[in-house]
Parts: sequence; C-alpha cells; structure tokens
Amino acid sequence: MGWRTVIVSSYKNDYLIIRSDSLKMIHLSEINMIIIENGMVSITSYLISELANKKIKVIFCDEKHNPSCEIMPYYGSFNTSKKILNQTKWEQRKKDEAWKQIVKYKIYNQAMLLKKLEIEEYKKLLEFEEQVESGDKTNREGHAAKVYFNLLFGKEFIRGREDNTNISLDYGYSILLSILNRNIVSKGYITPLGINHKNEFNQFNLSSDLMEIYRPLVDEIVYNNRELAFDKEFKYKLIDLYNKVIIINKKEQYLSNAIPIFITSVFDFLENNKESKILNYEF
Repeated sequence: MGWRTVIVSSYKNDYLIIRSDSLKMIHLSEINMIIIENGMVSITSYLISELANKKIKVIFCDEKHNPSCEIMPYYGSFNTSKKILNQTKWEQRKKDEAWKQIVKYKIYNQAMLLKKLEIEEYKKLLEFEEQVESGDKTNREGHAAKVYFNLLFGKEFIRGREDNTNISLDYGYSILLSILNRNIVSKGYITPLGINHKNEFNQFNLSSDLMEIYRPLVDEIVYNNRELAFDKEFKYKLIDLYNKVIIINKKEQYLSNAIPIFITSVFDFLENNKESKILNYEF
C-alpha cells in the first residue's frame, strides 16, 4: 500500500532482503527488473552495486510514479571496447537497410494488432509497409502511425496530449525502453549511438531504434484496459509485459528472452558480410 515504508535493506548470500510489515527474501536469480516506485523506498549502495553486477535492471520513478531514470553498468561484456569500436564502424548502407526492416516490421505488427482486434482497416497499414524504402526516406512510419492510432483509439486521439491513454502508453514505452537498454549494454554496446535516432540529448538512441517493433505489445495492453483508471493495477499489467510469451525464430519465448535474440540478429545484420536476417516476432 502507498503509505507503507518499504526498505530494500540488504543483500545476503545472493538474496534480496525486503523489510516492510514482514521480512521477505528473494533470490537475485529470480529477478529481471526492480522498479523503485515510491520515494519512501530505501536501498543500500552495496545492493545497487550487486544488482548492477548481475545485470538486473533498476528503475527509479518520479513523484508521479512514472519511470524517470535507471541504473546500468558501465561494462556489459568482457569485450565491450571491441563491440563499441564495431558500433562506430557500422556502414550507413547497412544502417539504412536495418532501419527499413525495423520500420516494415513495426508497421506490420501494428497491422496485425488491428487485425487481431478485428479492425478491418488494418489492410491500409499493409500498403504503407510495402512502400517503405531504404532508410524510410518517405517517412512511411509517421504516416502509418497517424492512421494506426486513429483506428486504435479513435479519430479524436492525439499522440502526445496529456490524457489517460497517452500517459499509459508512455509508461509502457518507458518500461520497454529500459528492457532494451539493459540488453544492449549486456552485449557490450552503447545506447547513445543509434541507427536512425541521432538526437544529441537522447542517451538511448539505439534503444529507441530497436524498441519500435515492440511498441504494439504495449499498445495492446493499453487498448484492452483503456476504460480503466491509470492506477497501480494498470501499471502492473504494463510491467508484466516482461513475462509476455511471443514467438520469435519459430519458438515461443518470454519477452525477456525474445528481445536478446532480436538484438543479436540486428547486430549480426549490421556487422556481418553474409546476409543475416533481422528477426521479427509473432503475437
């Protein structure tokens, strides 16, 4: 409950110890992510260090209980320097082709969500998908997004306006971005250096690129709960996205396992001369 003071007080023998009304112990091997949602939570610096060492994502929320910052280790792989050097050498041609594929997958997944929800106009998005060029020079992504959100949430919906739907989407996207950040760093790469996103003020350009095809997973949760207040239970539904089962490379995987597979396929495509394939998922 919101009025309780929860103290994430210590770490002992690979167990996270939580003190509230009772004492709870959780083995770190069972944890993928910790969200510190309340300003009353206390956590030791030693525990933070251990969580970082074990690549467990720690997200801190602001006064509105929305994700505001996170902890990532400096080095996620034994050969991080080599991976970063490779990243700086990605050819523009390959980046343009990778972005084309990501945009096509994103639009296709948006269309498949609309189809799943029995929104017949999903076929319009498939037309946009077919029109995507290298580097998405004609911005099919943007055109498709406008049609998609109007079909999903109604013609009165405006992306970016401060309403319940947008707040819910932003919260879910923040969780998704954090999952991508963790997995990119764990493979030895850096998040500021992106494929298409190049904002100098964005520390997560690469994550912003790679998360695009997974946004419809958040959209589906928000759509199915759009009549509910954006409360703690709603947030739990979005956080539980981590445990959603999807199909990738013809196998069922939890999202937490599918994203590393997807990320590896992107890096293989960018760095190998052979015709590697970027993997999409199925609902």
